[in-house]
Amino acid sequence: MRITRTGGGRGRRAAALTTTALTASALLLTGCSDGGGSDETADSNGKITLTVADYGQFGYKEAGLFEKYQELHPNITVKEEVAANETDYYPKLLQQLNAGSGLGDVTAIEVGRITEIVSTQADKFTDLKDSINVGDWVPWKVKQATTKDGAVIGAGTDIGPMSLCYRRDLFEKAGLPTDREEVAKAVAGGWEDYIKLGEQYKKKAPAGTYFMDSASAMFNAVVSSSPEQYYNAEGEAIYKESASVKQGWDLAAEAAEKKLSQGLAQFQDPWKAALRKGSVATVVCPAWMSAQIATYSGDEFKGKWDIARPPGSTAANWGGSFLAVPKSGKHVKEATELVKWLTAPEQQAAVFKAAGLFPSNQKAYDSPDVKNGTLPYFNDAPVGKLYAEEAKSIPEAVLGAKDATIKDTISREINNMEQRGTKSADAWESATEEIDKVIG
Repeated sequence: MRITRTGGGRGRRAAALTTTALTASALLLTGCSDGGGSDETADSNGKITLTVADYGQFGYKEAGLFEKYQELHPNITVKEEVAANETDYYPKLLQQLNAGSGLGDVTAIEVGRITEIVSTQADKFTDLKDSINVGDWVPWKVKQATTKDGAVIGAGTDIGPMSLCYRRDLFEKAGLPTDREEVAKAVAGGWEDYIKLGEQYKKKAPAGTYFMDSASAMFNAVVSSSPEQYYNAEGEAIYKESASVKQGWDLAAEAAEKKLSQGLAQFQDPWKAALRKGSVATVVCPAWMSAQIATYSGDEFKGKWDIARPPGSTAANWGGSFLAVPKSGKHVKEATELVKWLTAPEQQAAVFKAAGLFPSNQKAYDSPDVKNGTLPYFNDAPVGKLYAEEAKSIPEAVLGAKDATIKDTISREINNMEQRGTKSADAWESATEEIDKVIG
């Protein structure tokens, strides 16, 4: 992504891409760590250690970038400290920021948190605007990490342009089109068409299968395609009146009522088991999601999955992160240089090839590793071209301080509609009560 977060968070696992004949690989998350870079000092030989604190999988290890950087800078050792879940990582980051200790020399920030960090913690991070080439990024990515006085506190890593992953073999058995262009045409009218396609699937669905994994995932995709989501430009929470939230909620409730979804919370064990069993026909796919599917579906379903353009004509972004440099670090200059290098187009293209995370740096889109990138696991889907075209037309979205909290809470209530049969009105009331307790 793209965390393992409940209810629409980004599960950062990676799948290998290829421009020739490489196979997709299933790459697992590494474990949690309690380390912190701000306590690192130079040794007696003048060598220093830079700690990169992140969550899930950013693809640097898979692309061999830390080793390469150490070869280019023999006096520097790079150590990655990884938390498996972003929902565990973020509270710890806030504690470290408040304490002023324990921070990595480089820290990752998820897009759902960036507005809160910019508005409440910006003074604790280094301004990167004169160190990185901010004009290289998709413009809305830069704005997300920019303070009111023009400081840029985070360099963009990846973004999550949308697609639709689907099982060709299950579609064929249900009498639906299997060609990716034909599937895209079937849902070209929007998410309402996606629901209609689900109803067609259900009529002839192979026994024990469901059209979609999660109605909450569809909700997140619907909201992600709108410039106005949970907050307005004045920073006010407007999720109760938001047209995109209403549309997403109504569609999710419809999917739950019609039992088009298996009702699975993404990234949890039952969801993983369903992919292994092969009971899910479609998954809403931001760029980072394909790796999750490849990992858990396994070799049995290689080539049976494919990727088509998402429903509707409006591009959407779901997920993405930033790298930031805390001012309290002992090696701010060296950490800033590392961030600049890791987010340069060449390195972002290498991460895409090795780990499937789509670049936020637009100059990477002309790299052969990006524009010619395909996924063998997904019937050689031309994901490099598909995601580059989507990325160029993604609308700038208004982000709010508690976007992640609102999204996760609503997603849990959608899961309750699916799993427990909770009525839509009751689920909405429960979601809004919980959200209001958190955001005031």
